[in-house]
Amino acid sequence: MISHQVMTSHPRIPRRFGAVLILLASVILTPAVAGQRPAQDTALTHPLSLGDAARLASRMSASARAARYRTAQAEARVTQSRAQLLPDISASALGNGRSFNTATFGIPLPGFDPNGTVISGVNTMDVRGRASMNLLDFSAFGRIRGAKSTARASALTAESVAEQAATTAALAYLNAQRADAQLAARQADSVLADSLVSIAEAQLGAGVGVALDVTRARAQMASVHAQLIAARNARDRTRLALVRALGLPLGTPIRLADSLATLPVIDTIPNERSATELAMQNRPDLRAVEAQLVAARQGVSAIKAERLPSLSAFGDEGWIGIDMNHMLNTYDWGLQISIPIFDGFHREGRIEEQTAAVREIDVQRRDLRQGVAIEVRSALLDLASARQEMSAARERLELAEQELAQATDRFRTGVAGNADVITATLALNGSRNLMIDALTNYQTARVALAHAQGSVTEIP
Repeated sequence: MISHQVMTSHPRIPRRFGAVLILLASVILTPAVAGQRPAQDTALTHPLSLGDAARLASRMSASARAARYRTAQAEARVTQSRAQLLPDISASALGNGRSFNTATFGIPLPGFDPNGTVISGVNTMDVRGRASMNLLDFSAFGRIRGAKSTARASALTAESVAEQAATTAALAYLNAQRADAQLAARQADSVLADSLVSIAEAQLGAGVGVALDVTRARAQMASVHAQLIAARNARDRTRLALVRALGLPLGTPIRLADSLATLPVIDTIPNERSATELAMQNRPDLRAVEAQLVAARQGVSAIKAERLPSLSAFGDEGWIGIDMNHMLNTYDWGLQISIPIFDGFHREGRIEEQTAAVREIDVQRRDLRQGVAIEVRSALLDLASARQEMSAARERLELAEQELAQATDRFRTGVAGNADVITATLALNGSRNLMIDALTNYQTARVALAHAQGSVTEIP
């Protein structure tokens, strides 16, 4: 360490130290104003599509917002790491009064009692500025790089959380559409049941029907009305779940822009290889774990860099005296080189720990890549299966409608009772449910494939 110190008589504070004091005062007295984003408008002024729901949830859901705050914390830690290479400046002003026993000096002083004399009223003033800075620290450089990689990993994790929130909202949207379709189906069943009751009562009044047909029709109507009530309740519950998934205030009115029947149906199934490659490139969680792996490896390098010498500079300048009119200038500056020699193998233990963390993250990365490939393949299988289910359900629905029409004609003409009509009605009810389930499964598979590829927020 190279050090130099001198004391000279100086009646005034020099300009360079005055500038330091002004700069320090401006830093201390300037209020920190935390920037806040303007509150986003949560009112839905237009009907909500499937893609709109996904994108809104990626911004407004509680999980997505919390993840963005965690990213802000990681970015703040980059600033903290960078501070290790920036100057550290401080200032102090000390007014001191004391008394002491001359015997505590350990040597006899001329003119004082060897047994000690109490001297009081010794007052001093000390105004001082200090500055220090690391000029060369390889370990600090490594920690800064690691903090940047960690912040990037946190940002990608926030994207992954937003993508998951978008997926949850998209599925909630499909559930709401499914509930709407079931409610519409039950309303159609209710209209048909009322019609059957009217026909049975008319035939009984005309003397060509029997009371049993009226009883059957009314029983069927009561059953359908019960199903209608349950469908309304299910529709209302899915709206609540959708509002929660979107991160909107409770009671926000939501209008769906489309229905299950109007959502696009793609005739071709994407190629598995290209879909998997796209997922490997786009999945934010996969990119996040790769960034974590980079940060962990940089952490190992930063610890190893602690073995290298570091260079720092320091300076201290101030004025000391018995009052402001009798101040003497003093300063102290130097350059310091630090060379680590032995720390009891503490550093080696940290390297082993960080290396194990690198291997753990690498295992997670390989497992996640395999999981992404499986998710893509599963989504493609579900998409193909749902496409076939839709064709089969549509054919069954058409046949059930024909069966009901034929049974109704026979009942209306008096050729048969309404038992066949009720049976055909139950078959039509089931066929409608199957069609709704097939449409829901297909759109769910679409969302699952988009999630596997990391592109839910890109759904139109």
